[in-house]
Amino acid sequence: MQISNRLSGSVLAALGAAAAWGGSRLPPVPGQDVGPAAFPMVIGFGLVACGVLIALGIGRSFEVEETPEPLTWRVLVPPGLLVFYVLAANELGFLLTAAAMVLAAGLALGARPRLALAMAVIAPPLVHLAFYKLLRVPLPAGLLPAPWA
Repeated sequence: MQISNRLSGSVLAALGAAAAWGGSRLPPVPGQDVGPAAFPMVIGFGLVACGVLIALGIGRSFEVEETPEPLTWRVLVPPGLLVFYVLAANELGFLLTAAAMVLAAGLALGARPRLALAMAVIAPPLVHLAFYKLLRVPLPAGLLPAPWA
C-alpha cells in the first residue's frame, strides 16, 4: 500500500507545527539566551518545511525510479547508521561521521549519487553549526574539527 505524498507531507507538516507550538510554550531559562524552546521549535519548523515540500511534490525529480522490490533491507539502514555513529563519532568526529552517514543513507535509499554527495558535503557543517552556535551542544571534533569550534 502506498500513501500519497500530499497526505504524508500534510501529516509531517502538522506534526512539525505541533512540535513548534509545543516548544514555544516552554518557559525560558533565566539568564540564558537560548532555552529549552529552541530545539523543538527548530525541529518543528524544519518538519513543516519538509512536509510542505513533500506535499507539493518538490524534489521528485531527484529520485531515481525504482523497480518494485522488497524493502526489507532498507529498514535496517537507519538503525545501522545509528550504530555506526555511536562507534565512529569519537574517532572520526561529527563532520566526517555525519558526511558518511548522509552519503550512505542517500545512496541506500535511492538518491542520485550527485545529490547524495552534495548533501553529504553541505548538511553536516550546517547541522554542526546549529548545534554548536545555536544550541551550544558540543559535538566530537575527531579528525576534522569544525572551523568555528
